[in-house]
Amino acid sequence: MKLGPEQNVNMPLKTVLSLITLVSIFTFSYFQITERLNKLETQDTLMQSDLLKKAEQTPKNLELYMLIEELYKQSDKHQELLDKNIHTQVKLDHIAIQLDKALTDIEKLKDKVRQNGNSH
Repeated sequence: MKLGPEQNVNMPLKTVLSLITLVSIFTFSYFQITERLNKLETQDTLMQSDLLKKAEQTPKNLELYMLIEELYKQSDKHQELLDKNIHTQVKLDHIAIQLDKALTDIEKLKDKVRQNGNSH
C-alpha cells in the first residue's frame, strides 16, 4: 500500500480530539514541572545566600561571644572558691570535734587534780 498526496486518510474526529487533548496536557504538564523546578532552585539559591549572610560574624556576635567566655571564667572561679569553702567547712567541723574532745579531756584532768589535791 502506497500513500501519496492524492490518497485520503480517514481518522475519526474523536481520535483527533483525543490526540490534541493529550498533546496539550503533556505540554502543559511539562511547563508546570519546569516552572516548579525553577521556583525551587530560586528559593534554594536565596536561602543559601541568606544563610551565608547570617553566618558572617558581626561585631555584636563577637561581643556576645566574649561576654559568654568571661562568664564562663567567672563561673569557674566561683566553683573553685566554693570547693575551697567546702574544704574549709570540713576542716572547721573537724577542729570543732577536736576542741570538744580537748575540753572534755581538760575537765577530766581538772577533776583528777582536784581529787588528788584533796587526798594529799
